[in-house]
Amino acid sequence: MKRILLSLGAILTISMSAQDCSELFISEYIESINNNNAIEIYNPTASSINLAGYTINRYSNGASSGPESWQLGGTIASGDVIVVGNGQLDSIDLGTYWSVPVDPVFYALLDDHCNGDYDANSTFYFNGDDAMTLEKNGNIIDIFGKVGEDPGSAWTDDASSGYTDANGGTWWTKRQTLIRKSSVKQGITQNPILFNPTAEYDSLPDQTYTEMGSHNCDCITTSIINKDVTYVMYPNPTPKGQNVVINSKSAIFYIEIYNILGEKIISERTSIISTEMLLKGTYLINIYFEDGKFARNKLIIE
Repeated sequence: MKRILLSLGAILTISMSAQDCSELFISEYIESINNNNAIEIYNPTASSINLAGYTINRYSNGASSGPESWQLGGTIASGDVIVVGNGQLDSIDLGTYWSVPVDPVFYALLDDHCNGDYDANSTFYFNGDDAMTLEKNGNIIDIFGKVGEDPGSAWTDDASSGYTDANGGTWWTKRQTLIRKSSVKQGITQNPILFNPTAEYDSLPDQTYTEMGSHNCDCITTSIINKDVTYVMYPNPTPKGQNVVINSKSAIFYIEIYNILGEKIISERTSIISTEMLLKGTYLINIYFEDGKFARNKLIIE
């Protein structure tokens, strides 16, 4: 992948470009009271990804170098997320004030977390004026905020001030839960000239944790028929001739595919659908799982 160097008083190495649905990106940002801070990472690809080499980084108060960094670990399945955040469980005397523990409800939703020792690692003690990056082997694959810019208290919706809070505006990156829009299919790989948080994120009120742990993205179509079934079908729509993969934690018993006339044209036990013999158009697919669950979806061949 081609790289460039960007100078902001220091040098950052970043990815030149990215393709839709080809790499991890930030899907949710939570900055809340009492250090209830978290970053959710989403896998839009058709395969599981080993998280070795991936880091979440905090550039504090307009810094352009020397970020705090948190190393991710494990794997993330296709269409799944990992939520990483602040794991402070005890009150800490910081001399001028007490830092209080995070909300137990929030803590229970984390997949990974720091141990609450600010001096050891302060990555998840971010607030509204800190830029966050997701990096792979030192290359930036997504940016939240603008590295090297201190927006004041937060980035806002005020275009007249370059989305800083210089002229007021509504805070968007402080005391907010921000959800990446489903239409976003890749991260921001180049430090933006202006960071407009309203462009790619939807805002929810402070202390909203109900969206942690899952993400809706146009990269992957999931079932809307049975919410008890967790699976992904990718790619959909798909070019004729390309295989469609169904990934699920539940074993698939068999699938049925119907054309628009209601005629059953495929019935087989498989999780990989070959489209070689299918005409372009829209099909209905029934998915039967070995645990007795059922899901229905549309399959579009272009």
